[in-house]
Amino acid sequence: MFPRDFAWGAATSAYQIEGGWQADGKGPSIWDTFCHKKGGVSGNQNGDVACNSYELWEKDLECIQQLGLTHYRLSLSWARLLPDGTTQNVNLRGVQYYNRVIDDLLACNVYPMVTLYHFDLPQAIQDLGGWKSPGVATLFDNYAKFCFQTFGDRVKLWITINEPQVCAKLGHEVGIHSPGLKEKGTAAYLVGHNMLRAHSMAWHSYNSAYRATQKGAVSLALNSDWFEPLDPGYCEDIIATERALAFTLGWFAWPVFVTGDYPEIMRSAIESQSKMMGHNGDLRLPTFSNDDPPILGTADFFALNYYTSRKVKSGGCSEQMLSMKRDLDAEEVLDPSWPICGVPWLAVVPHGLRKLLKYIKDVFNNPTIYITENGFAQVGPLQIEDSDRCEFYKRTISEVVKAIQEDGVNVCGYFAWSLIDNFEWADGFSVRFGLFHIDFSNAELRRTIYWSGQEYAKIISKYKCARPT
Repeated sequence: MFPRDFAWGAATSAYQIEGGWQADGKGPSIWDTFCHKKGGVSGNQNGDVACNSYELWEKDLECIQQLGLTHYRLSLSWARLLPDGTTQNVNLRGVQYYNRVIDDLLACNVYPMVTLYHFDLPQAIQDLGGWKSPGVATLFDNYAKFCFQTFGDRVKLWITINEPQVCAKLGHEVGIHSPGLKEKGTAAYLVGHNMLRAHSMAWHSYNSAYRATQKGAVSLALNSDWFEPLDPGYCEDIIATERALAFTLGWFAWPVFVTGDYPEIMRSAIESQSKMMGHNGDLRLPTFSNDDPPILGTADFFALNYYTSRKVKSGGCSEQMLSMKRDLDAEEVLDPSWPICGVPWLAVVPHGLRKLLKYIKDVFNNPTIYITENGFAQVGPLQIEDSDRCEFYKRTISEVVKAIQEDGVNVCGYFAWSLIDNFEWADGFSVRFGLFHIDFSNAELRRTIYWSGQEYAKIISKYKCARPT
């Protein structure tokens, strides 16, 4: 039913769980700055302590073992390892921390999947222009090479950048994520471009200097909803759905997996709006330079973060200025039959994951796929007996089975988001995705397994026992 070496995992990220925001020589990140400004996060909460995994790593490891995971996805804090973002200043205490995490996982027969960048740029690099600056790509490549050299003898699955679409759009267009910029219609495309350049440089560095000896694999984690036309018989809704997929998944997947350039439907939509609005400056969606290493083929697997689905109808944008929303010229609609879990945007649509997996197989040349994030949110009163989330995991895994067996999709792993309740960005601690609950009002930060954690452990045990020999 699942491949013998199928990865059963859970995921976290450094800023969301570690705490220790200035412990042992760590430098500040853009999320430290964003949270400390006040006003950007629910309840003015922050990740200064979070789950305190920097001090309580052994408790996280116990959770991992209790679930029976084969893999654990974590991210490295760039600012913990290199406080000013450069290899001129290495924080050995940070290196020691991640060495311990990696070694402990392997001692428990759990394989790490390591993300180099999960939203938390060193503030020192932001001060130089951040992801808007072309030079950030070289700084990221140097950081990546440092990590490959330091940890690559043991880490065999690497993610360069997590959700570049979210970083670009929410951090630089909408402004609800750090660094909190609202430079509509321009900054996000530039940021996405530099993230792709940075990813490509890091992949080529690994390929040329480390792959032969370390024998690992490198990709980037792309988020996408599944999109369907609101009216399947209306041509304009069908085209708008194609644009929605292009502006979300295709923005990064098309250059890496298909052509080495952005989707034509995306570029033409942006250029059309530029002309309509009288924009006479540089192309808002940049072009790739021959001076950079080629982007096409710079992923050894497809890493997908999927949470929800949307219906799409054409039009719906009333903004009278350049913006990503105007470029997209489409409205995303929730099907009223889809239940909502926790936050308003999170409709529960497990069958959308199967459809998206089939789409990726057909459009992006049948890649090996790891589902690197997927989860179900809880808000309001605590429910340890979270039967709805138990049902969600059963239904979702069932859809993955169908994608593998009936659609022929090469899915090699599934990572639940998240191992533990954590700091959920602008929502702070008000939204809970964990397989283990953490009481953030208690200094002990005790980990307590949800029913859904027990259910996920049963699912893992069931399929591990059913593996073909």
